[in-house]
Amino acid sequence: MVCGSIHGGSRSARVFRRGRRCPRPVAASARTPWSIPLSAPLAAFLTITLLAGCGLLSSEGSDDEESLTVGTTSAPTTLDPAASWDGSWELFRNVFQTLLSYPDGATGPTPDAARSCRFTDRSSTVYSCTLRDGLTFSDGTALDARAVKFSVDRVRRIDVKGGPAGLLGSLDSVTTRGDRTVVFRLKRPDATFPFVLATPALSIVDPGHYPADKVREGTDISGSGPYELTSYEAGERAELARNGRYKGAADRKNDAVTIRYFRGSAAMVDALRDKEIDVTFRGLAAKDIVAQQAAHKGGDIQLVEGAGTEIRYLVFNPKDRWARKPAVRKAVAQVVDRGAIAHKVYQDTVEPLYSMVPRGVPGHTTDFFDDYGEPSAAKARRILTAAGITERVPLTLWYATDRYGSATKPEFAEIERQLDASGLFDVSVEGRPWKEFEAGYKRGAYPVFGRGWFPDFPDADNFIAPFVGERNVLNTPYPAPEITGELLPRSRREADRDEVVDRFERAQRILVDDVRLLPLWQGKQYVMASEEVSGAERALDPSAIMMMWELERKTSW
Repeated sequence: MVCGSIHGGSRSARVFRRGRRCPRPVAASARTPWSIPLSAPLAAFLTITLLAGCGLLSSEGSDDEESLTVGTTSAPTTLDPAASWDGSWELFRNVFQTLLSYPDGATGPTPDAARSCRFTDRSSTVYSCTLRDGLTFSDGTALDARAVKFSVDRVRRIDVKGGPAGLLGSLDSVTTRGDRTVVFRLKRPDATFPFVLATPALSIVDPGHYPADKVREGTDISGSGPYELTSYEAGERAELARNGRYKGAADRKNDAVTIRYFRGSAAMVDALRDKEIDVTFRGLAAKDIVAQQAAHKGGDIQLVEGAGTEIRYLVFNPKDRWARKPAVRKAVAQVVDRGAIAHKVYQDTVEPLYSMVPRGVPGHTTDFFDDYGEPSAAKARRILTAAGITERVPLTLWYATDRYGSATKPEFAEIERQLDASGLFDVSVEGRPWKEFEAGYKRGAYPVFGRGWFPDFPDADNFIAPFVGERNVLNTPYPAPEITGELLPRSRREADRDEVVDRFERAQRILVDDVRLLPLWQGKQYVMASEEVSGAERALDPSAIMMMWELERKTSW
């Protein structure tokens, strides 16, 4: 049965501030009837509370308009939810609504645009949502069941290559009953479907402003979220203002937010220190994090640290002459030293990862370490020799220069150094801006390329399913019939996710045997903020997307 309840855990965050490490209690998780259990490290970051003794609780706000500026290195690639399965979601979460979402403290999806959602049949293949009364888009146009159906249907109809339609594989049809009820009929039981509805991919758009069969162009957004997008300059900034017509779960603690997009961590942190921005998030470099940790005995910047589920990995293109060879992939896996990458490049602000499912998520394994052990050029040589490969293997590794932070370039330089030093490879490295990089890997132009992943929802399914099958988020076909035809469908019948860990472990065994994907490291979550700002600890949802409405400026001590 898919219907079940959720139990949460706890995780800790630390605030480095004026020489003290602030203690805090952890709130108990709530239970909701459509949710799935989170891992303890992940759930606690979402349920954390603050102590007034650390000076991080804001007092009552003033009547004056309150605005904040947030810096990030992750700029949107599009303003249309139907075209995005990437970091564009961070903007979408703040300007659009979804039927379900993650308010502060929630360990599973709870109603946002919906008043209620539930499975209505015994087979758990019919999911029904009833909308809140009086919903409108920011321009006053009514938001009804028809708009929800339109928004979901257009994601599937447009079906952007490598886009979010891949999340809707279990959906059969969407129908409406009157103005306020939407019914989703599934092809098969899917315990993860409520989580899918909570992703920004299923943002509700205005049918009067979005074409049904193509991506909307331009710099405007027509949504019903906590904020309106009042101005947008691609790659530079987005101006958000409180949406006066919003009806949903978000408790907004500010009136306006400016998001500034930076091309690197150093410039972003300098802007924070110069008080040009109030908060920094995505893209902080290890050296800036370590410098702030060392400087926390004074100054006017706080550093918030918490467990995270962000991962980095390499992708091998099966169409490439060399990357298609299993022996080459296994030799790379045998040589790559994850510990050296974590220590030398990221100064231990990340940790080595030996499975696609990160530590802290049920289903995590260490199969790559169990199979390959410590890095060894001698073992890698034996792997290649057994396959008849005796010459140095030429490989070009590709990465995005402006997507995952300024440490990506030295990370790939370190991987190049390791592979070349083995005497088995002749490696070159190429970097491209994200839009050019994305277009390149989608057309299959790169033999090996690096990607990062922030989960759509906190379940092992979301660290496996997006990367396998003929059509996947990487646009690199990976037929894995046992995973896609047996293990994932069986796991999705179970609401209690602890009951399906063995299926995820088997799926990862297949991934390790194939070495089509090579996990490198798992990140932590870091936020730097002015001492004048509170709410950074509670501003991240389970996908590490910043909910801007949780940030506020302190008004008194």
